[in-house]
Amino acid sequence: MNAAQADRATSESLASPRAPIPAPAVRRLGLVEYESTWRAMQRFTDERTPQTPDEIWLLEHPPVFTLGMNASVTHVLSPGDIPVVQIDRGGQVTYHGPGQLVVYPMVDLRRATLGVRDLVTALERAVIDYVATLGIVAQCRRGAPGVYVDDQKLASVGIRVRRGASYHGIAMNVLNDLEPFNRINPCGYPGLAMVRLADLCAVASLEAVREGLLPHVLRHLYPRSV
Repeated sequence: MNAAQADRATSESLASPRAPIPAPAVRRLGLVEYESTWRAMQRFTDERTPQTPDEIWLLEHPPVFTLGMNASVTHVLSPGDIPVVQIDRGGQVTYHGPGQLVVYPMVDLRRATLGVRDLVTALERAVIDYVATLGIVAQCRRGAPGVYVDDQKLASVGIRVRRGASYHGIAMNVLNDLEPFNRINPCGYPGLAMVRLADLCAVASLEAVREGLLPHVLRHLYPRSV
């Protein structure tokens, strides 16, 4: 190939449309154990290929405290009978329990041309936009990932990226018992108040919130496809 042909091939490549991103598989998993779900996310991430469609898992967990990779155990104040699991996401300690909606986006970030900050922002914006439809004004904070209503935290974010793909995700308090958050310093912040969606508006069910939030998640993660 001579220089002119190379230039022409490059121009054609730049002009050609990008291959469409495969539609993600959405999996509604119900109430599932934390550790087995975490291991399944790791396996999916390790075994996926560049052609593997992304997956979005929506679920609840039984009561569990999780500690991020660099989290300090001193933020676990009095766990009682709730297990504490050290995991591989970023961030400090948080709580998961029934009635909390968890969204795990397993996204090929290189294919989606997303950085880690882009992914976190997309998840935060999805929650903010969804609760806005319910008449709730929420916001994110610089340097403190998550979604807040006034000074109370509604949703927590923790992400891991491996082999260019993400797992873990965002957890929104909907109908869950908030008492376990009193046993930790949520996200490493002593005295941080948590809030549930059910404290802010009428909530029909976790399933209704799940289906209401999902289109916003897809729109923010795949703006060129939705």
